[in-house]
Amino acid sequence: MPDKNNKYFAAHKEITSVARLSIYSNIFLLLIKLAAGFMMGSISVLSEAFHTGVDLMAALIANFSVRKAVKPADDIHKFGHGKFENVSGTVEAVLIFAVAIIILFKASEKLIYPEEIELDFIGAGIVIMGVSTIVNFYVSGKIMKVAKRAESIALEADAYHLTTDVYTSVGVFFGLILIWVTKNPIFDPIIAIIVALIIMKASYDLTKRSVSGIMDVKLSDSEEDIIKSIITEHYSEYAEYHDLRSRMSGAERFVDLHLVVPKNQLVSEAHDFCDHLEKDIKEKIPNLSILIHIEPCEADCEICRKLEVCKLPNNTCD
Repeated sequence: MPDKNNKYFAAHKEITSVARLSIYSNIFLLLIKLAAGFMMGSISVLSEAFHTGVDLMAALIANFSVRKAVKPADDIHKFGHGKFENVSGTVEAVLIFAVAIIILFKASEKLIYPEEIELDFIGAGIVIMGVSTIVNFYVSGKIMKVAKRAESIALEADAYHLTTDVYTSVGVFFGLILIWVTKNPIFDPIIAIIVALIIMKASYDLTKRSVSGIMDVKLSDSEEDIIKSIITEHYSEYAEYHDLRSRMSGAERFVDLHLVVPKNQLVSEAHDFCDHLEKDIKEKIPNLSILIHIEPCEADCEICRKLEVCKLPNNTCD
């Protein structure tokens, strides 16, 4: 548990709170969907239960990963624990895909060999799908707000799962009404197959997002533009900069660059300028660690000459 006196405590408290909310809501929905699915003998309702079961596993994984990811750097993990979230997202994606395959297999069997639906319980199934839609809509919205604010990939993935569950629950809801009206059980496996395809699409999107973080994707163009703009604002205090690199690790951002200063400039002066530059950049971009490598300007350039002149007494510099 993070110390209440450090900057991670507030974010940790909010993140773990919504992560627990996701766990509790998924346990509730899993139980009622399983009960309705077995009573009705409905593969579409059971596929929704399996989907919720995956959401529950995803919520448990997300709860673990955000607890790890929010911790500050330590002696072993010098760059923090942000990639726990990326690993979590990848594991969740694999689980989702596996469940989608199982649903497709079971639904295909029922499509070839249709089975009757227990119409006596179909009303309960319709109500449960309606309740599931409302609960997931509320919980996913709440989690997504915190995920965006905390820039948590694991929480965002969890919210995305629940949002997908909203769409699939709505589909099953109307599918059950269609079965109730037509008395035709063929719609049950068809709906289940559609649910499975939606789940597979969610798995693909999540895999793409999670793996990109593991591969050290750079900051967004807008964030890099902010960094370049701030450095440019101080153009009169250095000769040039180059080799600017950035990467993401969960919600953490890392930037390094080479800054060329006059070769006769004091180390203390260059250090103070770098501190000032880092402070300005961190005020604009949260969760940022920046490393600036100082290089002496070997050329007798105009900027360096101007900087040297500006240090003289009674100079005419602005």
